[in-house]
Amino acid sequence: MLRYLIPFFIVSFSFSQTVIDNAEMLMDKKQYGIAEEQITEYLQQNPKDLRAVELLGDAYGYQRQWDKAIGKYEFLVKEQPNSANYNYKFGGALAMKAQSVSKFKALGLIGDMKRAFLKTVALDSTHIDAHWALVDYYVTLPGIVGGSYSKALKFADKLQAISPVDGYLAKGYVYEYDDEPELAEKYYRQAIKVGGSITCYNKLSGFYSRQKKPEKAIGNFEQAQKKIQRNALHYQIGKVCADYNIQLDKGEKCLNTYLENFSAKDGVPKEWAYYRLAQIYRHKGDKSKAMEYIDMALSIRSDFKQARIEKNLISNL
Repeated sequence: MLRYLIPFFIVSFSFSQTVIDNAEMLMDKKQYGIAEEQITEYLQQNPKDLRAVELLGDAYGYQRQWDKAIGKYEFLVKEQPNSANYNYKFGGALAMKAQSVSKFKALGLIGDMKRAFLKTVALDSTHIDAHWALVDYYVTLPGIVGGSYSKALKFADKLQAISPVDGYLAKGYVYEYDDEPELAEKYYRQAIKVGGSITCYNKLSGFYSRQKKPEKAIGNFEQAQKKIQRNALHYQIGKVCADYNIQLDKGEKCLNTYLENFSAKDGVPKEWAYYRLAQIYRHKGDKSKAMEYIDMALSIRSDFKQARIEKNLISNL
C-alpha cells in the first residue's frame, strides 16, 4: 500500500511547491493582487500550509489591507507561538494599522503590538527589526500610554550590541525626539563613522533638515557624494535646495545630473526630479521653465498630488 502512496505525496508536494514558488515570483514583481488570488484558491484545499498563509498575509500587507494581514499572522502565531518571524509580522501589521486609524482606535492595538515585539526579541535576541520596532514604540507613544525615552534607549543599547551602526542610528533617533539635538547629532555622526552607508548620511541630513539647518544637510550630502558617489545623492541635494529656496543653481545642476544618470536603482522616480526642478524655477521666478518641468512630471504620473499643487503655485506667478 505504501508504495502506491509515495507517488501521490511526491506529486502533492511538487504541486504545492510550484504554487508557493509562483506566488513568491509574483510578490517579487509586486503583482500582489494576482498573488493573493492564487494563494487564496490554493488555501481553500490546503488551509494548513503555513508558508502559503504567510505569503497571503504578506500580499495583504503590501496592499495595505491591514485587518486581513493581521488575521493571517494571528493564525500563524497561534499555530506556531514560538516563531519569532510570525510574532514580528503580527506586531508589524498591528503597528501599520495603528498608524492608519484614529488615535482612539490605535490605543486598542498597542497592547498586542507591544507583546508581539517583546515576544519576538525574547525568541530571537538578534532580531534587528523587532528591536527597532520597540525603540520606535517607546519613542512615539505618549508617556501616559507607555511611551518612555529611557526604555527606548534600553532597546537602542541592545540594538547596538547586535549592530553598532543600527544602535547609533537608534540613539540619534531617540535623542532627536527627546529634544536633545546635540546628542542626536553626535550619534548620527557616529553611525556615519561606523557604517558610512547612504542610509547613515540620509539620517543625518534628515535631522539637519528637521532642525531647519538646510546648509548643513547639503554639506553632509556633499561629503557623502565624495565618499560613496551615488547618483541618488544628487537628487537629495536638489531636494533640499528646492524645499528651502537656497543654492538654487547647485540644486538645478544636481537634479539635471540625477536625470542624466538615472536608473531604477536610484530609488526616486524621474517625475520627482522634474517636480523639484519646477520648484527651483518657481523660486527663480521663471514661470515658463517651471511649467515645462511640472508638466513633464505630470505626463509621467497624472495623479501626482504634490505636482498638481505645485502647478497651481506656478500658475499664480
